[in-house]
Parts: sequence; C-alpha cells; structure tokens
Amino acid sequence: MVKPYNNLEGSKKEQVQSMFDRIAPRYDLLNRLLSFGIDKIWRKNVVKQLKDLKGPMVLDVATGTGDLALEICKIDPVAVYGLDLSSEMLEFAKEKVLKKHLHMTIQLRQGDSEDLPFEDDFFDAITVAFGVRNFENLTKGLTEMHRVLKPGGRLVVLEFSKPAKFPFKQLYRFYFTRVLPWWGGLISRDKEAYAYLPASVFQFPEGKEFEKELRKAGLKPQALLPQTFGIATIYVSEKE
Repeated sequence: MVKPYNNLEGSKKEQVQSMFDRIAPRYDLLNRLLSFGIDKIWRKNVVKQLKDLKGPMVLDVATGTGDLALEICKIDPVAVYGLDLSSEMLEFAKEKVLKKHLHMTIQLRQGDSEDLPFEDDFFDAITVAFGVRNFENLTKGLTEMHRVLKPGGRLVVLEFSKPAKFPFKQLYRFYFTRVLPWWGGLISRDKEAYAYLPASVFQFPEGKEFEKELRKAGLKPQALLPQTFGIATIYVSEKE
C-alpha cells in the first residue's frame, strides 16, 4: 500500500487526511498549474454523465475544495452533499459555496468515505474526482457508495490513468515522475505529497481492473471514458 509519508507513523487514511490539511492553501493553484487547467474540463465531463437526472440528490465523495460540487449545481439538483476527510479542504470549499450563494444547495460534511454517515438507498448519484486511489480500503469504499445509492443510482468516478500510446506515454511518464513532483513540492512545500501523487496513480487498478472492483462492490459498469489521451478516465456505473 502506497502512503504519502513513508517515514511517518499512521494508517494511510490518517496520512491522507494530514496531507490534504497541509496542502489545502495551495491545492487549487496547483491543480490549475499542474494540469494546465484541463482538470476543469474533466469535471464538466463528469457532470455531463448526470445531466439526464431530474432534480437528483447527489453525494460528492472526496469533495476537497468543492469544485465538482459547485459544477454539479449547474444541473439543478435537489441537494449536493460534499464529504471529505480534511477539515482544511472543507474550509476552502465553504468559502467558495458562500461566495456563489449556494449554501442552501450544497451541504459540506467532514467524514470517512469508507464509513459514510448516510442511510441506505439515499442518493440518486455519487461522484468522486481523484479520490478513490486515496482510499485505504478500495473495496470497502466502493461498497459503502453502493449501500447509500438508490437502486438504479449512478456512480461516476474520475481518476488519473496512464496513457498507453507512443509518444504521449513517454512524455506523460517523464512529466508525472520528474516535473510534477518537483514543481508541486516546491509550491506546496510538501514534496512527499507530490511524490505520492504519481506513486498512487501507478499502483491504482485502472481501466478494466477498476471495473472488476466496481463489480465486486455490486455495481454494474456502464461506460469507461478516457480523457485527454488517457491521462484520466471517467468510470460510469449503476446500482442494480
């Protein structure tokens, strides 16, 4: 299991929480810089997978600073619950929600994705952007999301993946393992956090392997949508 801080004690979950608390002040800046702004397009593409839902109740797991929760509001949901382990990330999310006057629609809550504080069959849809690879127990996290989804409910996961075609595969690997950790570590002042990012991506069961994990949790894969030459992938599945 890959952890953010190999030289420190604590479970992966504890370390992930600590890591995001540390990098929260510069998280949005780094997202824009390190992805060249493409992450905004990816989040819009996640929300496109929910556009046919009428007034849905949506849970955004690992909501971070709330970018995806805010984007979901464009489809006129009944409510969006944003859940995250990091209290510091949620403070920045709260500022955005208040600035957009969406505090009546978005409810932010600190909580554990592997022990969701919601009733069974509660949500019409769940989204996760760049969060599932940080789960300490992937099966438990997916199973919990299955539990709180209504029958027929939709799970949309956006996660990093690895391009497979030349020359983008080689360029991506160089950028992701050499440039990104150095640049991210310099700006965030937490070099371990941005060394953990590529390490967590390379060990994540992407593509068909991740779809197997979805099936294990009781979810039925519906679509696998590569983004930007395969840098990221959107996985759409449903609760039967």
